Amino acid sequence: MQPCRIRRDGGMTLPDDREKILLDTDIGTDIDDALALGYLLSEPRCELLGVTSVTGEPERRAEMVSAICRNVGREDVPIHAGCPEALLIPMKQTRAQQAGALGDWDRQRDFEPNSAVEFMRRTIRSNVGEVTLLAIGPMTNVALLFATDPQIPAMLKRLVLMCGRFFDSTDGVEWNASGDPHATAIVYGAGCRAGPPRHVSFGLDVTLQCTMDADTCRKKFSARVLEPVLDFAEVWFARSDRITFHDPLAAACIFQPDLCTYAEGRVTVSLDAPTMGRTIFDSDSGEKPHAVASEVNAEAFFEHYFAVVK
Repeated sequence: MQPCRIRRDGGMTLPDDREKILLDTDIGTDIDDALALGYLLSEPRCELLGVTSVTGEPERRAEMVSAICRNVGREDVPIHAGCPEALLIPMKQTRAQQAGALGDWDRQRDFEPNSAVEFMRRTIRSNVGEVTLLAIGPMTNVALLFATDPQIPAMLKRLVLMCGRFFDSTDGVEWNASGDPHATAIVYGAGCRAGPPRHVSFGLDVTLQCTMDADTCRKKFSARVLEPVLDFAEVWFARSDRITFHDPLAAACIFQPDLCTYAEGRVTVSLDAPTMGRTIFDSDSGEKPHAVASEVNAEAFFEHYFAVVK
């Protein structure tokens, strides 16, 4: 089955619009979260309203966010630590390994525990219809936000996720979706009466095409915003010889949506073993509340990313 195409901008934003962004991240496990943050701080069309951290050691993850922001003089960006546990299962990632590379980087060190969800709720209610919520980690914070304030999804401008695998499920589940599968189900609409006006996901089907080897990364990570990121990346390179730009692709497509093409349908989430956390995409659904990226121009993505992050 060939995925259907929707309009060229993916139903997202026109490139010349200034976008109010909330970023929810599990920075500190995979390095691509830090690269996505570096992109948002560099993109002149981005008004970064705040960053929230999620999963194990959220305060340490918040410190990493602070180090990147302070290195480019962005102490104005609010940073809040979120939920350290999954809703109903044990948390799969209990440590923020890359926080071990924080060293002497200037940063805030005292974060109030579990303040993220209330911060997200206040920010969205203060900017109704204007906020893009970009979630690039397990969905715990976002699910708690939607469950505790059911009006919030409809108050967003759009919800953008790096989550799932939609056209080839033979290789198992995606990390963010399976990190808190019950939260993932909530975020895709299980039990919710109202969804976001636009709900767009970037899954492994497309993000796995955006990879760069370690030596090339070391050469290209020359921008000031990536100075602490390069230190964090060395922790990642101890276990992998390349970086896949999962999260930066989701961030970039907010501003340059035609880097991908999209299909519309409905996503459901398996909550049964052994497929718990698997995302199932149905393009033949009568209602089509979800858009998913189906193809990517990887060369154009990298050209765009390093034109912004320079």
